[in-house]
Amino acid sequence: MLEITADLTLSLIRDQFPEWGDLPVRPVERQGWDNRTFRLGDEMVVRLPSAEGYMAGVEKEDRCLPLLSPHLPVPVPVPVGVGRPAAGYPFPWSVRRWLPGATVEAAVDVERTVLARDLGDFLVALRKAPTERGPVGGRHSCFRGCHPSAYGDEVEHALDVLQDSVDVGACQAVWAAALTSAWPSAPVWFHGDVAVGNLLTTAGRLSAVIDFGTCGIGDPACDLVMAWTYFTGEERQVFRQAAGLADDVWRRARGWALWKSLVTMAGLPDPELKGFHGRVLTEVLNDPIVR
Repeated sequence: MLEITADLTLSLIRDQFPEWGDLPVRPVERQGWDNRTFRLGDEMVVRLPSAEGYMAGVEKEDRCLPLLSPHLPVPVPVPVGVGRPAAGYPFPWSVRRWLPGATVEAAVDVERTVLARDLGDFLVALRKAPTERGPVGGRHSCFRGCHPSAYGDEVEHALDVLQDSVDVGACQAVWAAALTSAWPSAPVWFHGDVAVGNLLTTAGRLSAVIDFGTCGIGDPACDLVMAWTYFTGEERQVFRQAAGLADDVWRRARGWALWKSLVTMAGLPDPELKGFHGRVLTEVLNDPIVR
C-alpha cells in the first residue's frame, strides 16, 4: 500500500497551497482504512485516499458536501481546497475544515437518548436536501441506497457457514420481510455509513457527521442500522420516532443490519468481534418494534 506520511503531505501543501505551507502537519490519532488524514494547523485537515479504489469516494465528497452542507443541522467536512496528483502522490486529495469533537465510538459522555433524537433529526434533514446533482446508489456506494436484495447471495452464503451457530429460520424470516417492499418515492439522500466512528459528539450531543464516501440518493433504509448496532430499548424507540420513516423502511433497515452481522460473523476469526456482531444479530432478531 502507498506510504502516505506527514512529510509527503507537507510537500503537497507547499506545492499547491503555499499560503498554508508554514502550518504544521501531523497525523490524526485515529486513522481510517480508506484514507489517511492529517491535521493542518489547528483549523484544517488533509484527506488523502490510501489507494486508487478509494479515490472516487473522496472526489464524491468534494462534489456533494458543498451541496448538502447548507441543508444540514450539524457541520460536515466541506472541502476548502482540492489538490491534484503530484510530488509522488498519484491521486486527487482535499483540504477540509477541522471538525472538533470525539467520535461516538471514543466519547465517554454521550447522552444516548439525546443522540438518538439528534441523529434522527439529522437524517430527516438529509432526506430533505435537494437531489438534483446527487449520484444514484450503486457500486460507488457499495449498493447502499439500493434494495437489500443486492446482497442476497452473501446472506445465503453466510447462513450456510453459520448454520450451526445462528437461528437460520429466524434470520431467513427477517431477511424475507426485508425483501417484501421497496422505496416507493423519489430517491432521497442517504449517508451510507452511519456508524459510531462517523458521528462526532461534543458535550454528549451530535456535533458533526463525517465520511460521506458512500453517500448518494436512493432508499434511506441503509442509514437506520444504528438502531441495532448501537441503540437499545428506549433509545431505539426515540431514534425511530425522530427518523420518521414507515414500517416497511424499518423492515428493510433490519435486513441491512442482518446482512452486515451475518457476513461479518461468517468471515471473522476474531472471537471478540464475532461476539459483538453476534450480540447485534440478537438485537436484530428479537427487536419488538419492527414487525
